[in-house]
Amino acid sequence: MYIYLYGLMGTVTLTALLGTFNMVASTLGQNLIWGRISDKHKSRIELVVVGESLAGFFYVGIFYIHKYLLGAANNFSAGLALIFGLSILEFFWSMSDVGWAALLTDVTTPDVRGSTVGVLNFIGSAGRMFGIGAAGFLYNNGAGFSEGTIFYVASVMLFAGSVVMLVTSKFKKPISSKIKPKTEVAQEVEDKKQSYRWFFASLAVVVLGATSINQVFLIFLRLPEGLNANDPELSLILAMWTIGGMIASILSGRLADKIGKAEVLLYGFAMATGIPLLYGVMPNVISMALIYGLSGVASWMIQTVGFALAGDIIPSTHRGRLFSVYNAIMSLAWGPAGLLIGGPLADVQTEILRMPRHSAYVNTFAISSIIVLAGTILFLIKVKKQHT
Repeated sequence: MYIYLYGLMGTVTLTALLGTFNMVASTLGQNLIWGRISDKHKSRIELVVVGESLAGFFYVGIFYIHKYLLGAANNFSAGLALIFGLSILEFFWSMSDVGWAALLTDVTTPDVRGSTVGVLNFIGSAGRMFGIGAAGFLYNNGAGFSEGTIFYVASVMLFAGSVVMLVTSKFKKPISSKIKPKTEVAQEVEDKKQSYRWFFASLAVVVLGATSINQVFLIFLRLPEGLNANDPELSLILAMWTIGGMIASILSGRLADKIGKAEVLLYGFAMATGIPLLYGVMPNVISMALIYGLSGVASWMIQTVGFALAGDIIPSTHRGRLFSVYNAIMSLAWGPAGLLIGGPLADVQTEILRMPRHSAYVNTFAISSIIVLAGTILFLIKVKKQHT
């Protein structure tokens, strides 16, 4: 989508608006509406089914608007239609994010939550690899978007997922649970308030720091004065990130259930702190692929164990609203982190300070590590000791 959109918009900045607007729309939807509905009506499955189904219809509608503008030879407007159309789609689709997060926490217990989330993330990573391969085949120099093939395939997959969820939910057994008195519920919220607030704060700092260099890293790999990676080499490096993430999803979830989620999450933070410092000294593509594979391990360790820990410390009565906050923090990686931190840091050094791009990008990686370290220290002081 980004490659296709860049061809329509002509600038990287305008293209980056897609991820940023999507993140804003998702955050607004989850925090203002869907999280509250989830908590008030306990409508987890309904949010998933309706959200996935609406997204399927929206994809088709956005395509026809986009196709009409392309036919009018207005490529820029066609690009804007994708940006704003997909952002509106994300606003409604985000109800599914809230539903999934709350539902998964409802049906798991703390002693198996880590391994369960790990298995699901492994399946998600496998699906992502399949999707990337399918999209590459369907893209066909942009025809997959301009002719609608990719939109149609996405819609069919979403409708199929909605049907499966709707059918399987009919066979679920009711979960009997003791209704807590209001005073006990209020005490639970108060006891966990400091834990989840500091956890969210430290996680936001780590995510901003770790993902602020995502776009810079891709450009760094292409630099002639660096690795000068070609397309197959670039694909190898990026594939290793996904493979590392798949391995980490399974192992970190199980490890978290055995030795503690806070401990394993701290390992992920430590890896995310140190790995960017190595990017500038990797001598060849193979070594960079291995290091970036470890970056995938760190990233998915944080995502897997972070979700499980959030499920432990978020009060049961506030899962919809507080998982909306958690999802908003994780979605900072979609674009805002690079737009607000990584991109400006790199541009200031190259455009104003006139530094060589290679040196400027290596400095940006170092600053990323410092930001992640700050979040790690905050987590260590305010969350880990208290959780332990």
